[in-house]
Amino acid sequence: MNLTLLKEFFAGFLRTRHIARHFRRLALLESINDTTVSREVPPTLAQTLVSAANSDTGLLLDNLGSHSDGLSEAEADTLREQFGLNEVEHEQPLPWWVHLWHCYKNPFNLLLTLLAVVSWFTEDIKAAVVIFSMVVLSTLLRFWQEAKSNQAADALKAMVSNTATVMRQGAQRIELPIKQLVPGDLIVLSAGDMIPADCRVLSAKDLFVSQAAMTGESMPVEKFPRQQDSDTSNPLDLDNILFMGTNVVSGSAIAVILTTGNSTYFGALAQRVSATDRAPTSFQNGVNKVSWLLIRFMFVMAPLVLFINGFTKGDWMQALLFALSIAVGLTPEMLPMIVTSTLAKGAVFLSRKKVIVKRLDAIQNFGAMDVLCTDKTGTLTQDKIFLARHVDVWGEESDDVLEMAYLNSYYQTGLKNLLDVAVLQHVEVHRELEVATAFAKVDEVPFDFTRRRMSVVVAEHDRPYHVLVCKGAVEEILAGCTRVRHGDNDEPLTDELLARIREVTASFNEEGLRVVAVAARHTPKDQAVYSIADEQQMTLIGYVAFLDPPKESTAPALRALAAHGIAVKVLTGDNELVTAKICREVGLEQQGLLMGNDVERMSDAELAVAVETTNVFAKLTPSHKERIVRLLKGNGHVVGFMGDGINDAPALRAADIGISVDSAVDIAKEAADIILLEKSLMVLEEGVLEGRRTFANMLKYIKMTASSNFGNVFSVLVASAFIPFLPMLPMHLLVQNLLYDISQIAIPFDNVDAEMLKKPQRWQPADVGRFMLFFGPISSIFDITTFALMWYVFDANTPDHQTLFQSGWFVVGLLTQTLIVHMIRTPKIPFLQSRAAMPLMVMTGIIMAVGIFLPMGPLAHYFKLQALPSLYFVFLPLILLAYMGLTQAVKGFYIRRFGWQ
Repeated sequence: MNLTLLKEFFAGFLRTRHIARHFRRLALLESINDTTVSREVPPTLAQTLVSAANSDTGLLLDNLGSHSDGLSEAEADTLREQFGLNEVEHEQPLPWWVHLWHCYKNPFNLLLTLLAVVSWFTEDIKAAVVIFSMVVLSTLLRFWQEAKSNQAADALKAMVSNTATVMRQGAQRIELPIKQLVPGDLIVLSAGDMIPADCRVLSAKDLFVSQAAMTGESMPVEKFPRQQDSDTSNPLDLDNILFMGTNVVSGSAIAVILTTGNSTYFGALAQRVSATDRAPTSFQNGVNKVSWLLIRFMFVMAPLVLFINGFTKGDWMQALLFALSIAVGLTPEMLPMIVTSTLAKGAVFLSRKKVIVKRLDAIQNFGAMDVLCTDKTGTLTQDKIFLARHVDVWGEESDDVLEMAYLNSYYQTGLKNLLDVAVLQHVEVHRELEVATAFAKVDEVPFDFTRRRMSVVVAEHDRPYHVLVCKGAVEEILAGCTRVRHGDNDEPLTDELLARIREVTASFNEEGLRVVAVAARHTPKDQAVYSIADEQQMTLIGYVAFLDPPKESTAPALRALAAHGIAVKVLTGDNELVTAKICREVGLEQQGLLMGNDVERMSDAELAVAVETTNVFAKLTPSHKERIVRLLKGNGHVVGFMGDGINDAPALRAADIGISVDSAVDIAKEAADIILLEKSLMVLEEGVLEGRRTFANMLKYIKMTASSNFGNVFSVLVASAFIPFLPMLPMHLLVQNLLYDISQIAIPFDNVDAEMLKKPQRWQPADVGRFMLFFGPISSIFDITTFALMWYVFDANTPDHQTLFQSGWFVVGLLTQTLIVHMIRTPKIPFLQSRAAMPLMVMTGIIMAVGIFLPMGPLAHYFKLQALPSLYFVFLPLILLAYMGLTQAVKGFYIRRFGWQ
């Protein structure tokens, strides 16, 4: 058997590639960053992009069949028929016959087919039929289960889709799924948006795009409506071209789509690296390690069986067939199906709890998670912010501040956050002030996470100046202010006033209010274009303060997560006083506090120590969040990160499991592994428990398979050395293995003890090996007892009576192998303290009944078995009870010594 073939089989099959095909964009972008992948744009596409970059806007739109106000619905439909959907189809669903072939062509089925062919040519027709039936059943089971899993996963993923804002003729702006976009569509972009196709910028305001995945540049790149250097030939260096898969960091723009789907630069790269999968997760590595543990064991034991039987019996062909049967019996051939079906069942269960699983492996990561990093707003709090105060610098109620804040929120075109929504929804403004009709917008300076502020410039009718209104974090606004509004007068900003300002804002923070400062300045009326440089010499007008009350479910959810061994850490860009107040209200005991400035000053080594003892981090930038998550992972934690903003995307990518919500910005949803339809920590607890339940059921199968297979082989070695005939025919081993495997199909639906859900669970291959060595020989003790029983009591001690001997061991072997399911599925006493789920009880009961029926019924001669004497069934219960008693005793010792995962 080819070791490389086996390795490729396990590496490929144990990944659920077929289930994740629509959500590999980020993995693909990561692979694009690999230096082994050329970043050269295909010549035809390069020519198209360069030509579009240098084209006049009107001519470009004409060439694309578009217009300055976008396409009509009819034109878009026609183009969609011509170009197809805007999807990078780097991994097409397999036709059913190809899928069926893939389900068959693994080393284990090939080995069984070889056995069937050899049996056929040696005129053992019955054995050939049984073995071939095993192959067909195994293949069809896997085919059916994977097809069902695919359908379930696709149905779930269809519930989550990214959209783009598209301009349609008639001055309409509509939200369309990204896959519906066509060349010629005009799209509106703002901070947080994914670029849905290769586009040419038509108009832009402070547009910064992150295209690190394409170019390797860590800093965002500013894009403009016009190409500065007409000699530029590399599309990646063009000033006005946007690429699919990148994202808008800040600013706004209108762009026209040039190419879609596979015709984009991203699509061209996708075709080149479509064979490159996402790096194996800790889950995949764990499964692979356990599988290779069993395979290495097979490569040791099968040759031993071959040589012992060959030398002692003299029939090398029969010995070879028997050794091959042992090899098949040792292989965990049902593991891939158990893994896939268990994960798929978990995904369907979570969908009922309003959790959409984009990548099935994430379910197990949920169970392994021991640290959850979360933002404050909308997670600990209600995600419904109320404008509680609008006050001047001295803390007195002020309509001027409200008017300025409203102007800023009303006229900005970037990403409107919850604070803007709260201002715009404020009843007093809409009903009484009606300021929007009195002003006209001139320009804006969009928000970014470095400045933490944004400005709009407006012109009031008949006024000889423009007004720049700036709104943002208090410290960042103060950095651009030189004066303070006091009544109708402006005063210089002195140290005394600065102290007073901080005292007022701190008092609001201690009340749990989030404070946003508002400043303004007059500028010349002839100035038309504004930038960050204009945010200086401003006058502080006052503050708007917002209340974001904690959710009622947060406190019990945090207690539940703590009870399940998960440490919650708050990572927020908000003020430390507001964060501390919210943490107190939800019962999260603060253990240390680190500010963004502290994080900046610390080395990685220092911060790696600090993150272990600190659970509240405030005033963080996106890079700070990512760094904290990365260091927690480096410390050996399985880290989940929950966020919904553009500033959360880097941390979502860095985490073991990224969690977002369906209302999140595109880049956050794209980076996440899990999408919550309800932004609640209680939903997370459900996910964690299901992840642990899923893992526990997979581990049951591995423990059962490892221990029972080891016991069988150990018994075979003993019997082969001392018995003058084969203790069991190859066909008997294969039938026994087939029946046992069928009994395992119900494991994904089994119950899990509550104690098994309390702590995070991970793959520990060394523990599986130790478990196998402890529990495998127990069945061998009773196998050897059965040998003695058949040899001395029933006189099955010559080749003429080997069928009786083999029938006796066949029944005991199958029944003990099936009973181990119930013994090992729980650390408790089975049937009394912990019962299996009804599907598993029924399935194991049926298999045990079939095991007794085969030698006793009319099919016995087909399987080369014979009816057992009545006295045998007097001894059989005693053997089984003794087996269960000894297993339970060893289990108690094992738990006391090593624990029970």
